[in-house]
Amino acid sequence: AGIIGKFNAIELSELGYQITIVDPAIDKNSSSASLGLLMGNMYQKRNGRSWELRKQSLELWPRWIKFFYNFNKGLSIKKPLIQLTTNEEKFEKLKKFVSKNTNQGLEVLEKNSIRLKNINKTFQTKNLKGIISHDDGRINPISLLETLNVCLKYKKINFIKDEIIKIQKTKNQWIATSRNNNEIKSDAIILCNSINALNLINYKHHKVQLKQVLGQAIEVCSYEKEIDFLSLPKHFNIDGKNLLPLTQNKIIIGSTDEYNDKPEENVFERLTDFLENKPKWLSKEKITRKWFGIRSRPEGEPSPILKNLEDGLILCSGFYKNGFLLAPSCSHWVGNELKNYFI
Repeated sequence: AGIIGKFNAIELSELGYQITIVDPAIDKNSSSASLGLLMGNMYQKRNGRSWELRKQSLELWPRWIKFFYNFNKGLSIKKPLIQLTTNEEKFEKLKKFVSKNTNQGLEVLEKNSIRLKNINKTFQTKNLKGIISHDDGRINPISLLETLNVCLKYKKINFIKDEIIKIQKTKNQWIATSRNNNEIKSDAIILCNSINALNLINYKHHKVQLKQVLGQAIEVCSYEKEIDFLSLPKHFNIDGKNLLPLTQNKIIIGSTDEYNDKPEENVFERLTDFLENKPKWLSKEKITRKWFGIRSRPEGEPSPILKNLEDGLILCSGFYKNGFLLAPSCSHWVGNELKNYFI
Protein backbone atom coordinates (compact mmCIF):
# COMPACT_ATOMS: atom_id res chain seq x y z
CA ALA A 1 0.00 0.00 0.00
CA GLY A 2 2.88 2.34 -0.65
CA ILE A 3 3.09 4.72 -3.58
CA ILE A 4 3.87 1.92 -6.06
CA GLY A 5 1.16 -0.45 -4.83
CA LYS A 6 -1.49 2.26 -4.91
CA PHE A 7 -0.51 3.50 -8.36
CA ASN A 8 -0.62 -0.06 -9.69
CA ALA A 9 -4.03 -0.60 -8.09
CA ILE A 10 -5.51 2.49 -9.75
CA GLU A 11 -3.89 1.80 -13.14
CA LEU A 12 -5.13 -1.79 -13.18
CA SER A 13 -8.58 -0.79 -11.93
CA GLU A 14 -8.81 1.67 -14.83
CA LEU A 15 -8.02 -1.26 -17.15
CA GLY A 16 -10.96 -3.21 -15.72
CA TYR A 17 -9.27 -5.56 -13.26
CA GLN A 18 -10.66 -6.34 -9.82
CA ILE A 19 -7.96 -5.39 -7.32
CA THR A 20 -7.18 -6.34 -3.73
CA ILE A 21 -4.47 -4.54 -1.77
CA VAL A 22 -3.03 -6.52 1.14
CA ASP A 23 -0.86 -4.73 3.70
CA PRO A 24 -0.56 -5.14 7.50
CA ALA A 25 0.18 -1.41 7.88
CA ILE A 26 -1.98 0.21 5.21
CA ASP A 27 -1.85 3.65 6.81
CA LYS A 28 1.84 3.56 7.79
CA ASN A 29 4.40 2.89 5.12
CA SER A 30 7.78 4.31 4.15
CA SER A 31 6.31 6.28 1.25
CA SER A 32 5.08 8.86 3.74
CA ALA A 33 8.72 9.47 4.75
CA SER A 34 9.67 10.36 1.18
CA LEU A 35 10.54 13.91 0.15
CA GLY A 36 8.51 13.55 -3.07
CA LEU A 37 11.13 14.92 -5.49
CA LEU A 38 10.57 14.35 -9.20
CA MET A 39 13.99 14.58 -10.85
CA GLY A 40 13.68 13.72 -14.52
CA ASN A 41 15.28 16.21 -16.90
CA MET A 42 18.05 16.86 -14.39
CA TYR A 43 19.05 13.19 -14.51
CA GLN A 44 22.47 13.10 -16.19
CA LYS A 45 22.52 9.56 -17.56
CA ARG A 46 20.64 9.89 -20.83
CA ASN A 47 20.49 6.28 -22.00
CA GLY A 48 19.37 2.88 -20.76
CA ARG A 49 16.22 1.72 -19.05
CA SER A 50 16.48 4.13 -16.09
CA TRP A 51 16.36 7.12 -18.41
CA GLU A 52 13.54 5.64 -20.50
CA LEU A 53 11.43 5.11 -17.36
CA ARG A 54 12.11 8.68 -16.20
CA LYS A 55 11.30 10.10 -19.61
CA GLN A 56 8.03 8.20 -19.78
CA SER A 57 7.07 9.28 -16.25
CA LEU A 58 7.71 12.92 -17.19
CA GLU A 59 5.17 12.47 -19.99
CA LEU A 60 2.65 10.60 -17.82
CA TRP A 61 2.72 12.76 -14.66
CA PRO A 62 0.67 15.67 -16.15
CA ARG A 63 -2.08 13.18 -17.10
CA TRP A 64 -2.10 11.75 -13.57
CA ILE A 65 -2.30 15.23 -12.04
CA LYS A 66 -5.29 15.92 -14.31
CA PHE A 67 -6.85 12.61 -13.21
CA PHE A 68 -6.25 13.39 -9.51
CA TYR A 69 -7.89 16.81 -9.92
CA ASN A 70 -11.23 15.04 -9.46
CA PHE A 71 -10.15 13.98 -5.97
CA ASN A 72 -7.86 16.82 -4.89
CA LYS A 73 -7.95 20.11 -6.78
CA GLY A 74 -4.93 21.40 -4.86
CA LEU A 75 -2.53 18.63 -5.83
CA SER A 76 0.24 19.84 -8.15
CA ILE A 77 3.92 19.54 -9.00
CA LYS A 78 5.81 22.47 -7.52
CA LYS A 79 8.50 23.60 -9.97
CA PRO A 80 11.42 24.24 -10.56
CA LEU A 81 14.17 22.04 -9.07
CA ILE A 82 17.63 23.44 -8.30
CA GLN A 83 20.86 21.45 -7.95
CA LEU A 84 23.84 23.26 -6.37
CA THR A 85 27.40 22.48 -5.42
CA THR A 86 30.45 24.09 -3.84
CA ASN A 87 32.76 21.86 -5.88
CA GLU A 88 34.24 23.42 -9.04
CA GLU A 89 34.77 20.08 -10.79
CA LYS A 90 31.13 19.05 -10.20
CA PHE A 91 29.97 22.45 -11.46
CA GLU A 92 31.92 22.07 -14.70
CA LYS A 93 30.24 18.68 -15.28
CA LEU A 94 26.83 20.26 -14.68
CA LYS A 95 27.61 23.04 -17.18
CA LYS A 96 28.64 20.52 -19.83
CA PHE A 97 25.46 18.53 -19.17
CA VAL A 98 23.29 21.61 -19.76
CA SER A 99 25.18 22.55 -22.94
CA LYS A 100 24.59 19.05 -24.34
CA ASN A 101 20.87 19.03 -23.47
CA THR A 102 19.41 22.26 -24.81
CA ASN A 103 15.66 23.00 -25.05
CA GLN A 104 14.90 20.85 -21.99
CA GLY A 105 14.26 23.58 -19.46
CA LEU A 106 17.78 23.48 -18.02
CA GLU A 107 19.77 26.58 -17.09
CA VAL A 108 23.20 27.19 -15.55
CA LEU A 109 23.32 29.15 -12.28
CA GLU A 110 26.64 30.96 -11.96
CA LYS A 111 28.03 32.03 -8.59
CA ASN A 112 26.59 35.55 -8.96
CA SER A 113 23.11 34.43 -10.09
CA ILE A 114 20.26 36.46 -8.57
CA ARG A 115 18.44 33.15 -7.90
CA LEU A 116 21.16 32.25 -5.40
CA LYS A 117 21.15 35.53 -3.49
CA ASN A 118 18.83 34.43 -0.66
CA ILE A 119 20.37 30.95 -0.44
CA ASN A 120 23.86 32.42 -0.06
CA LYS A 121 22.59 34.90 2.52
CA THR A 122 20.80 32.22 4.57
CA PHE A 123 23.69 29.74 4.51
CA GLN A 124 26.30 32.50 4.82
CA THR A 125 28.32 31.35 1.84
CA LYS A 126 29.37 32.71 -1.54
CA ASN A 127 30.55 29.54 -3.22
CA LEU A 128 27.28 27.97 -4.44
CA LYS A 129 26.64 27.40 -8.12
CA GLY A 130 24.78 24.83 -10.18
CA ILE A 131 21.83 24.32 -12.51
CA ILE A 132 18.07 24.75 -12.48
CA SER A 133 15.49 22.49 -14.14
CA HIS A 134 12.29 24.38 -14.88
CA ASP A 135 10.36 21.18 -15.64
CA ASP A 136 11.39 19.09 -12.61
CA GLY A 137 9.94 19.66 -9.15
CA ARG A 138 8.31 18.15 -6.10
CA ILE A 139 4.93 16.71 -5.20
CA ASN A 140 3.85 16.70 -1.56
CA PRO A 141 4.07 12.99 -0.58
CA ILE A 142 1.48 13.13 2.22
CA SER A 143 -1.01 14.98 0.03
CA LEU A 144 -0.46 12.53 -2.83
CA LEU A 145 -0.90 9.45 -0.63
CA GLU A 146 -4.10 10.93 0.84
CA THR A 147 -5.37 11.65 -2.67
CA LEU A 148 -4.59 8.09 -3.73
CA ASN A 149 -6.55 6.80 -0.73
CA VAL A 150 -9.61 8.89 -1.69
CA CYS A 151 -9.34 7.64 -5.27
CA LEU A 152 -9.00 4.00 -4.19
CA LYS A 153 -12.04 4.33 -1.93
CA TYR A 154 -14.04 5.89 -4.77
CA LYS A 155 -13.04 3.03 -7.07
CA LYS A 156 -14.04 0.55 -4.34
CA ILE A 157 -10.65 -1.17 -4.26
CA ASN A 158 -10.67 -4.01 -1.76
CA PHE A 159 -8.29 -3.55 1.20
CA ILE A 160 -7.17 -6.31 3.55
CA LYS A 161 -5.15 -5.34 6.62
CA ASP A 162 -3.04 -8.47 6.90
CA GLU A 163 0.37 -9.82 5.92
CA ILE A 164 0.95 -12.30 3.12
CA ILE A 165 3.39 -14.98 4.28
CA LYS A 166 3.17 -17.45 1.39
CA ILE A 167 2.23 -17.52 -2.28
CA GLN A 168 1.79 -20.56 -4.52
CA LYS A 169 0.32 -21.43 -7.86
CA THR A 170 -2.18 -24.25 -8.41
CA LYS A 171 -3.05 -24.86 -12.05
CA ASN A 172 -3.87 -21.39 -13.43
CA GLN A 173 -4.65 -19.71 -10.13
CA TRP A 174 -2.53 -18.05 -7.49
CA ILE A 175 -3.19 -18.50 -3.78
CA ALA A 176 -1.83 -16.00 -1.27
CA THR A 177 -1.91 -17.15 2.36
CA SER A 178 -2.00 -14.50 5.09
CA ARG A 179 -0.65 -14.53 8.63
CA ASN A 180 -4.25 -14.81 9.84
CA ASN A 181 -4.56 -17.96 7.72
CA ASN A 182 -6.81 -16.37 5.09
CA GLU A 183 -6.43 -17.59 1.51
CA ILE A 184 -6.83 -15.09 -1.30
CA LYS A 185 -7.28 -16.57 -4.76
CA SER A 186 -6.39 -14.50 -7.81
CA ASP A 187 -5.32 -14.71 -11.44
CA ALA A 188 -2.19 -12.65 -10.80
CA ILE A 189 -0.08 -11.24 -7.99
CA ILE A 190 1.92 -8.00 -8.12
CA LEU A 191 4.62 -7.79 -5.44
CA CYS A 192 5.20 -4.16 -4.44
CA ASN A 193 6.35 -4.81 -0.88
CA SER A 194 9.94 -3.63 -1.18
CA ILE A 195 12.55 -5.92 0.39
CA ASN A 196 9.83 -8.12 1.96
CA ALA A 197 9.15 -9.54 -1.51
CA LEU A 198 12.23 -11.73 -1.01
CA ASN A 199 10.33 -13.66 1.69
CA LEU A 200 7.71 -14.75 -0.85
CA ILE A 201 9.79 -15.81 -3.85
CA ASN A 202 12.73 -18.04 -4.63
CA TYR A 203 15.00 -15.03 -5.07
CA LYS A 204 18.09 -17.13 -5.82
CA HIS A 205 16.28 -18.92 -8.64
CA HIS A 206 14.96 -15.63 -10.02
CA LYS A 207 18.33 -13.92 -9.44
CA VAL A 208 16.86 -11.09 -7.42
CA GLN A 209 18.93 -9.26 -4.81
CA LEU A 210 17.69 -6.33 -2.75
CA LYS A 211 19.51 -4.40 -0.04
CA GLN A 212 17.80 -2.36 2.67
CA VAL A 213 18.76 1.32 2.72
CA LEU A 214 17.68 3.52 5.62
CA GLY A 215 17.23 7.24 4.99
CA GLN A 216 16.98 9.91 7.70
CA ALA A 217 15.74 13.48 7.45
CA ILE A 218 15.60 16.33 9.96
CA GLU A 219 13.52 19.43 10.50
CA VAL A 220 15.39 22.52 11.71
CA CYS A 221 13.60 25.46 13.33
CA SER A 222 15.07 28.92 13.87
CA TYR A 223 13.44 32.13 15.09
CA GLU A 224 16.37 34.44 14.35
CA LYS A 225 15.21 37.77 12.94
CA GLU A 226 17.21 37.53 9.73
CA ILE A 227 15.90 34.02 8.92
CA ASP A 228 13.07 33.60 6.43
CA PHE A 229 13.14 30.16 4.84
CA LEU A 230 10.18 31.09 2.62
CA SER A 231 12.49 33.51 0.80
CA LEU A 232 14.33 30.44 -0.51
CA PRO A 233 13.32 28.28 -3.50
CA LYS A 234 10.59 25.72 -2.69
CA HIS A 235 13.13 22.88 -2.94
CA PHE A 236 16.80 22.68 -3.83
CA ASN A 237 19.77 20.37 -3.47
CA ILE A 238 23.28 21.19 -2.24
CA ASP A 239 25.92 18.51 -2.84
CA GLY A 240 23.42 15.67 -2.59
CA LYS A 241 21.39 16.99 0.36
CA ASN A 242 17.80 18.05 -0.33
CA LEU A 243 16.40 21.15 1.36
CA LEU A 244 12.68 21.87 1.62
CA PRO A 245 11.53 25.10 3.30
CA LEU A 246 8.28 24.51 5.22
CA THR A 247 7.54 27.83 6.90
CA GLN A 248 9.37 31.07 7.60
CA ASN A 249 11.11 29.35 10.51
CA LYS A 250 11.28 25.65 9.52
CA ILE A 251 13.24 23.77 6.88
CA ILE A 252 13.68 20.05 6.09
CA ILE A 253 17.09 18.57 5.25
CA GLY A 254 17.32 15.03 3.89
CA SER A 255 18.26 12.35 3.38
CA THR A 256 21.02 9.96 4.38
CA ASP A 257 21.95 6.61 2.86
CA GLU A 258 22.54 4.11 5.67
CA TYR A 259 23.03 0.39 5.17
CA ASN A 260 21.99 -0.41 8.73
CA ASP A 261 18.91 -1.74 10.54
CA LYS A 262 18.83 1.18 12.97
CA PRO A 263 19.24 4.94 12.30
CA GLU A 264 22.76 6.22 12.89
CA GLU A 265 23.18 8.78 15.65
CA ASN A 266 25.35 11.28 13.77
CA VAL A 267 22.56 12.23 11.37
CA PHE A 268 23.12 15.98 11.79
CA GLU A 269 26.75 15.76 10.71
CA ARG A 270 25.88 13.60 7.70
CA LEU A 271 23.11 15.92 6.54
CA THR A 272 25.04 19.17 6.93
CA ASP A 273 28.48 18.18 5.64
CA PHE A 274 27.93 20.32 2.52
CA LEU A 275 29.03 23.37 4.54
CA GLU A 276 32.43 23.89 6.12
CA ASN A 277 31.30 26.86 8.21
CA LYS A 278 27.72 26.44 9.38
CA PRO A 279 25.53 29.46 10.20
CA LYS A 280 24.31 29.80 13.78
CA TRP A 281 20.78 28.64 12.95
CA LEU A 282 22.10 25.33 11.58
CA SER A 283 22.96 23.41 14.74
CA LYS A 284 21.91 20.22 16.53
CA GLU A 285 20.02 22.26 19.12
CA LYS A 286 17.71 23.61 16.39
CA ILE A 287 16.45 20.16 15.33
CA THR A 288 12.72 19.96 16.11
CA ARG A 289 11.94 16.67 14.38
CA LYS A 290 13.70 13.76 12.74
CA TRP A 291 12.42 10.62 11.06
CA PHE A 292 13.49 7.83 8.74
CA GLY A 293 12.15 5.57 6.03
CA ILE A 294 13.30 2.20 4.70
CA ARG A 295 14.03 1.84 1.00
CA SER A 296 15.19 -1.16 -1.01
CA ARG A 297 17.97 -0.98 -3.57
CA PRO A 298 18.75 -3.71 -6.13
CA GLU A 299 22.17 -5.31 -6.15
CA GLY A 300 23.75 -6.29 -9.44
CA GLU A 301 21.18 -4.47 -11.59
CA PRO A 302 19.69 -0.98 -12.00
CA SER A 303 16.82 0.34 -9.93
CA PRO A 304 13.94 -0.51 -9.99
CA ILE A 305 13.36 -4.23 -10.49
CA LEU A 306 10.53 -4.84 -12.95
CA LYS A 307 10.29 -8.55 -13.68
CA ASN A 308 7.72 -11.05 -14.79
CA LEU A 309 8.92 -13.89 -12.55
CA GLU A 310 6.32 -16.44 -13.65
CA ASP A 311 3.03 -16.33 -15.50
CA GLY A 312 0.86 -14.09 -13.33
CA LEU A 313 3.60 -13.18 -10.84
CA ILE A 314 5.16 -9.74 -11.27
CA LEU A 315 7.82 -8.12 -9.13
CA CYS A 316 7.72 -4.32 -9.00
CA SER A 317 10.21 -3.30 -6.33
CA GLY A 318 13.61 -1.83 -5.48
CA PHE A 319 12.80 1.79 -6.32
CA TYR A 320 15.42 3.17 -3.93
CA LYS A 321 14.76 6.97 -4.04
CA ASN A 322 12.62 7.17 -7.16
CA GLY A 323 9.27 5.64 -6.26
CA PHE A 324 7.33 8.90 -6.59
CA LEU A 325 8.95 9.84 -9.88
CA LEU A 326 8.67 6.41 -11.53
CA ALA A 327 5.26 5.33 -10.22
CA PRO A 328 3.41 6.34 -13.45
CA SER A 329 5.79 4.60 -15.88
CA CYS A 330 6.09 1.45 -13.76
CA SER A 331 2.35 1.03 -13.23
CA HIS A 332 2.00 1.47 -17.01
CA TRP A 333 4.56 -1.31 -17.49
CA VAL A 334 2.68 -3.60 -15.10
CA GLY A 335 -0.56 -2.93 -16.97
CA ASN A 336 1.06 -3.94 -20.26
CA GLU A 337 2.54 -7.11 -18.73
CA LEU A 338 -0.88 -8.22 -17.48
CA LYS A 339 -2.48 -7.44 -20.86
CA ASN A 340 0.05 -9.73 -22.56
CA TYR A 341 -0.50 -12.43 -19.92
CA PHE A 342 -4.28 -12.49 -20.30
CA ILE A 343 -4.34 -12.36 -24.10
